[in-house]
Amino acid sequence: MEAFLTSTAIVALAEIGDKTQLLAIVLATRFRKPVPIILGILFATLANHFLAALVGQQAAAFLGGAWFRYLVATSFIAMGLWTLIPDKLDAESEKPARFGAFVTTLIAFFLVEMGDKTQLATIALGARYEDALWVTGGTTLGMMIANVPAVFLGHALIERVPMKTVRMVAAGLFIVIGLWMLAETAGLV
Repeated sequence: MEAFLTSTAIVALAEIGDKTQLLAIVLATRFRKPVPIILGILFATLANHFLAALVGQQAAAFLGGAWFRYLVATSFIAMGLWTLIPDKLDAESEKPARFGAFVTTLIAFFLVEMGDKTQLATIALGARYEDALWVTGGTTLGMMIANVPAVFLGHALIERVPMKTVRMVAAGLFIVIGLWMLAETAGLV
């Protein structure tokens, strides 16, 4: 359960203000069909994050050793620092394809999530917990917690949430986990 709950919390916080959340708002404004958009987000995230968690799990099993745990811990700290930098949606992503809301969302979310901080966090979480299913479940739930309200409330939600504070809390969470892993690997805790 620790893998699930930690993954949920990290991704839910990291996703706020992220480009995929901005994409959810753009798609909701463009299509005005929340259910297909939410289902597109769900299936794209399940596919993307399962692959990412599996990569992390396999890397941990294959590489192992203290140096790999130091690398994973350092990656959490780096993601924390990266979280402090606000995301902007690329101009290309604002123009949905000629497909319907579900297919457009599915493809756009899968592609936009590639190399995103939440995908990299999923890889690191997969390596940390070596459990792709629980990590995927947690990170997917975190994405849904952050994006479903964005689909329904759009711009009104973003205007009321202090993004700077949320980014700082998310960054702090990443950094604390990274420091904890460093201390654990060094045998200090």
